[in-house]
Amino acid sequence: MIEIRDLHKAFTLHNQGSAVIPVMAGAHLTVAPGECVALVGASGAGKSTLMRMIWGNYLAQSGSIRVGTLDVAKAEPREILALRREVLGYVSQFLRVVPRVPTVDVVAEPLLTLGVNPAVARARAEALLTRLAIPERLWSLSPTTFSGGEQQRVNIARGFAHDYPAMLLDEPTASLDAKNRETVLSLIEEAKARGAAIIGIFHDEAARARVADREVNVSLFTPGAGEAA
Repeated sequence: MIEIRDLHKAFTLHNQGSAVIPVMAGAHLTVAPGECVALVGASGAGKSTLMRMIWGNYLAQSGSIRVGTLDVAKAEPREILALRREVLGYVSQFLRVVPRVPTVDVVAEPLLTLGVNPAVARARAEALLTRLAIPERLWSLSPTTFSGGEQQRVNIARGFAHDYPAMLLDEPTASLDAKNRETVLSLIEEAKARGAAIIGIFHDEAARARVADREVNVSLFTPGAGEAA
């Protein structure tokens, strides 16, 4: 479902004489349907960089990033947008929404974009908000007014609203209490059970041990790592 081959990335520092800084070389991994792979490695090793390249926010220097049938590294912007709507979900650490949009609409939006009946989409959103302990009195309010933990739960609800065939999870249990952490881990397990291919970053070691089938050490993809070994 997700396959990365010989991926390279460098950043160009335009405000420093266009200096080129290589940050990733020869990255490779595969994730099968129903599998969760955890990205590990020291801080700054490139876990978030790799995830952003899969999402299409960072352009790869060379190599391939295949999600389903699409090579994200070579895809047109419209193809990446379609992939995000239908195939690839992303739960980031930060909730980015249009101000004043009610929380229930924020969560239902991925389904509405796909043409799901509004009543069905709203029911799914309400079920997820209830499961993640967001009180009904808050559903009509914008999540921009919520606490950090509440925003993260709204973010998770939105990320799991549609049954994406592939998912990216960036610290999904951060800022959560024990009860909501358990709910999120259950959502991840349910996504795996229905066949989702998942790549995650988990600093919560117990959470990682529970939901990840294996780990990929991104430090091995640091330029020169092979020579150093």
